[in-house]
Amino acid sequence: MRPAALLCALVVVSAARADLPSPRFDRLAPLGAAAGSTIEVEVAGADLEDATKLLFDHAGITAEHVKDKKFKVTVAAAVPPGTYDARLVGRYGITNPRLFAVSTGLAELAEKEPNDEPTLAQPVPVNTVVNGTSDQGKEDVFRVAVRKGQRVVVECFAQRLDSQFDATLTVSAADGRPVASNGDYFGRDPLVEFVAPADGDYLVTLNDLSFRGGHPYRLVVTDRQHVENLFPRAVQVGQPALVQVFGRNLGGKSSGLALNDLPLDVIPETVDPLRDIFTRGRFRFTDHPTAHSVLPTAATCTLTGFQHRGVPLLVTDTPVSLEQEPNDDPKTPQKLMIPAVVSGRFDRERDADWYLLEPTEGGPYSFEVYCERIAGRADPYLVVLDEKDNRVAELDDFGIRTNAFDGHLRDPAGTVNLNAKQKYRVLVQDRYRRGGPRYQYVLTVRRPVPDFYPAVIHHQNPGPGGTTVRKGGTAYLDVVVHNKDGFTGPFTITAEGLPKGLHAAPTTITGGDRGVLALWADADAADWTGPLALTATAKRGDDPLVREVRPYTRVWNSTDLNSSRPTRELVVVVADTAPFAVAPLADRIEIEAGKKTELRVKCDRRQPDFKAAVNLTGLTLPNGLKAATASIPEGQTEATVTLEAAANARPGEHTIALQCQGQVPFSKDAKAATRPNTLVTTPSRPVTVVVRAAPGKK
Repeated sequence: MRPAALLCALVVVSAARADLPSPRFDRLAPLGAAAGSTIEVEVAGADLEDATKLLFDHAGITAEHVKDKKFKVTVAAAVPPGTYDARLVGRYGITNPRLFAVSTGLAELAEKEPNDEPTLAQPVPVNTVVNGTSDQGKEDVFRVAVRKGQRVVVECFAQRLDSQFDATLTVSAADGRPVASNGDYFGRDPLVEFVAPADGDYLVTLNDLSFRGGHPYRLVVTDRQHVENLFPRAVQVGQPALVQVFGRNLGGKSSGLALNDLPLDVIPETVDPLRDIFTRGRFRFTDHPTAHSVLPTAATCTLTGFQHRGVPLLVTDTPVSLEQEPNDDPKTPQKLMIPAVVSGRFDRERDADWYLLEPTEGGPYSFEVYCERIAGRADPYLVVLDEKDNRVAELDDFGIRTNAFDGHLRDPAGTVNLNAKQKYRVLVQDRYRRGGPRYQYVLTVRRPVPDFYPAVIHHQNPGPGGTTVRKGGTAYLDVVVHNKDGFTGPFTITAEGLPKGLHAAPTTITGGDRGVLALWADADAADWTGPLALTATAKRGDDPLVREVRPYTRVWNSTDLNSSRPTRELVVVVADTAPFAVAPLADRIEIEAGKKTELRVKCDRRQPDFKAAVNLTGLTLPNGLKAATASIPEGQTEATVTLEAAANARPGEHTIALQCQGQVPFSKDAKAATRPNTLVTTPSRPVTVVVRAAPGKK
């Protein structure tokens, strides 16, 4: 790896802001290593003072600080191949994660310069990973020796590993004749493949689409098994299922399907989903799902399932059927029995899949298409027609996009009222009429079953950032919930794994899709780093619902790179000291709908020279609740905040917090003679507001 490139920090477009330091992890290079190896990595970011700890979310990956921003990383031989989160911990707390890939059975090489033209191409054997960095205004060129008949897959991992490298990949023969090229195959990451017509050398050329430099990548050149996808893409919980694995060099029979003008192999394998995946609403992955679109998204936030061979599968409690061709003519639709879960594929361009439904009972029915969530590559839409060809409904994109969280999906979902004993035809089609082996989906039709998918993401603006709770202070997580099939709560989030001195009150969210989970630490709490497990509990009628609260992180923040992805763990650090903290004098208050009440709060001015006023506003309050702007006067410690419940405010419990802002003297240099004022924003400790219905109303 080039020293100059390693010292080149990634450019992150963000607005200037004033606040206490929040460590940010921008870059890790190289982006991976082989199981059973030890390598040296270098990190880059902001506010990384005393960042001498590099932590991974697998116990078999450990790091030792060498010097400056360099670490020696050891990957145990037993670590499974996949992607893992790495986080830095320093003086000011913990950073956002960055991805680190672990390989098995492949050699690992460092890119060597100069290699920016064919005559300087770096030799790379087949079945090798090259860890490199993009060149400003130049290409990286590699020479690969291939045998006749050898099927070689070349792909770049960048977006899938949190790198901003937007790669373009080209393979050409030694005489310059083009063989294959690609730009966006897995999100922004390219893939090319070819079968060598004769023994010889081939040139692999890699460059950023805009020829930007300084972005790390992993280039994989292999003739080993390469999985493209699976079919079917849904399995029933508690029932071992046979799936077909499609890919290259699998050693199986030809599937009859082709990609890049080359046939895909197919082999059968059995999967058996764990029951708790379904009962607790989980999604388990070996490779972080970061390539569903050209930007990482929270696409799997409403997917209950797991990955097999790196491919996501939906887990359902309903038997799974398969799409049966020919069903591309509205006059010959495939008949489905409700409830239905059907795994389908747009086999060719302009393919239209038609289904026939005849409900035995009238009323609302839930329709959902899983495609982006299972990396199905299409942008589907769904149309319901009655017997007279009247359009009853058309469903398209859904999902929440707010602040750092991007859960907006290209998958259709919604509820449609159907009449009993009438026939309806359902059309599922890609909006751009694309088709082929990659364009898979799962259609579900059933009576509505209220459910919810809770998620949390560290609130950092502009971000990215990690969850650091300063001693004596408070931090918070944004709660984002996708309510399904009419679910309106309430549900309560509780935290497990809290050490002594770190607190999180049970947080109840009643209706709506947003909330706040506040964490606070005692002034005498010990330094601590560790994962917290968050669980949400609710009821569906009299039946309890338990849902895992899924953690997410912001990947980048800029005009075109505002994106998010899941993490395996919510990691929290207790460190540093808070300059002040605001807490309500009551943990619980009541208010009648249509009325006002007062909440008394107290400010603990923990920094002696902090005398300024603290301004208070509501923080992501639920619909129907308002907090009047208030202020704790300069030099004082208490104030009153007026809360108002609208006449239509939903009765029940609502856990809320206030946003608190004050100008705090601060300098990174503890011995500085002067310390400029810094606007510090922090949440208050939480309070539960119980809204009572007005007399005579329910």
